[in-house]
Amino acid sequence: MNNLKLILPAAILVLSACSQNTRTADSTTVKTDTTVSPVAAQTEEKGLFAVMQMKDTVKTGDKAELRFTVYNHADSTQQFCKWHTPFEPLMSKYLDVKDENGQEVNYKGAMAKRIMPPPASSYIKVNAKDSASVTVNLLDAYAITKPAKYTLVYVGQNMSGLIVKDSISFVYIK
Repeated sequence: MNNLKLILPAAILVLSACSQNTRTADSTTVKTDTTVSPVAAQTEEKGLFAVMQMKDTVKTGDKAELRFTVYNHADSTQQFCKWHTPFEPLMSKYLDVKDENGQEVNYKGAMAKRIMPPPASSYIKVNAKDSASVTVNLLDAYAITKPAKYTLVYVGQNMSGLIVKDSISFVYIK
């Protein structure tokens, strides 16, 4: 019985050292982002990704137009879920918009509740070596009112499966 008291804690210690959370990886097997959903990771491997673009400067009274383009570099047609993208505007907060002080701008659009999994009608197909684009006015969805420099970060990747690697910035002036 005394041996069991010593063996059991030692076995637990040895087994916990084998856990994924305690392993260190060498430089050839490092995962870059463990928070990306399997859908997003699978889509990136297939060659589907998105790029955001807009003017560097937007004047008060003008539209703050964001162009969101999805590219398919694969050799076959790919699809992505349009939920949490500008392809279905004002149904969810798919961008983090922050001013130069790091203060987040309020989202003023709808927040849709969804039934999972997404139905077939919520997917958009992009042909091989092609792209799909949409342009939206950020002022319709975000309370951008004061002159400042704003940074946009796409945060809808876990739902849409799209990867946008770079954030973008613009200056809102009077």
